[in-house]
Amino acid sequence: MQRKLTLTLATVMMMFPQLAETIYSPALTHIAAGFRVSAEVAAQTLSCYFFAFAVGVVVWGYLCDLIGRRPTMLVGLTLYLLASLAALFSASFSTLLAARIVAAFGAAVGSVGAQTVIRDRFDGGQLARVFSLMGIAMALSPAIGVLSGSLLTHYCGYQGVFGALALLAALLLAYAAWRLPETRPPQVAQRAFCATLGRMVQDADIWRSALLVALFNLCMFSYYQLAPFRFAALGLPAQWFGYSGLMLAAGAGVGAACNKRLLAVGWRFDALLTLACALSLGGGVLVWLLEATRGFALPMLLVVMAYGIAIPNILARALRHYKACMGTAGALFGLMYYLMLGAGLALTGLVQRPGAVLTLSSLCALGLAWRPWPAGRKQGEGTPRPERCD
Repeated sequence: MQRKLTLTLATVMMMFPQLAETIYSPALTHIAAGFRVSAEVAAQTLSCYFFAFAVGVVVWGYLCDLIGRRPTMLVGLTLYLLASLAALFSASFSTLLAARIVAAFGAAVGSVGAQTVIRDRFDGGQLARVFSLMGIAMALSPAIGVLSGSLLTHYCGYQGVFGALALLAALLLAYAAWRLPETRPPQVAQRAFCATLGRMVQDADIWRSALLVALFNLCMFSYYQLAPFRFAALGLPAQWFGYSGLMLAAGAGVGAACNKRLLAVGWRFDALLTLACALSLGGGVLVWLLEATRGFALPMLLVVMAYGIAIPNILARALRHYKACMGTAGALFGLMYYLMLGAGLALTGLVQRPGAVLTLSSLCALGLAWRPWPAGRKQGEGTPRPERCD
């Protein structure tokens, strides 16, 4: 059967890890109560998830180059399905945590695999536009996840969330088996792991891009990690957290739409990044000021707008010099920023202060954005470098 990559399938695959995590966030308070653990311990399941996710990104990315994109993604989705079933029937918190770690490892294939097949098919400015369009669709995934997670938790408890995740994985596995093509180029470097790792470790641009991705994701996921407990402390119904996801999705969608428009009129990468950092910082300060009030979630609109502007541009340009080993390079890049994100969420779970986390993360991102970027690199372009990875 002749299969052709569609943006619908690629977008669904990229949305999957984010949707799978945000649908779980509303269940944190129920998990804490059901397994009799503290809020801090329950929140740490999110940081453990991203540490395991980082390992999965490396393994699946390397396998994308070694055995192909299609078989790698099918195996990863199968593993996620099995882990979700294990979480559904877990009788202890330690079993649940182990199942979540395995699920995170499997879910990572959606991120690195989808980005790899997209980069196989698109290049340069076209790649930036594709990521921008997909960013608009991906802005919906947190809203879908948080709202559906809140409803499932309210009516079915945390078990309903894990059942829904297993069903989602099964449907996506069937869809990928039916429609996902093999996009691995014939000239891909098969033994490039160590050489690619060495090259990326010495690439300051890669480190800065990874840290920026981690910081913007920390701003997003620290809200999903801490907000359920903040809503509970303020005496607000759990469903309000779900409804806040709709508001945040609207903000992310506006950010992604603004990004698409600004790219069309010729805005450069550094200008877009500075704008995103300024929006995120403003939102973080306002969240900090309103943290003890019911309106603390409203300034998150600015934070998610910043996310919708920054992330598509950073991802589109980060690996433009690693086309010959895109799967491995994508895996190592993902390892960098997911390890940073996991560490950030571990600290966030201990601090339990979303406003402080947002403000500090945004300040760090702004400092990175203000450092001069290499001259002559517009969005989707760059100074040519050798693309050998072996």
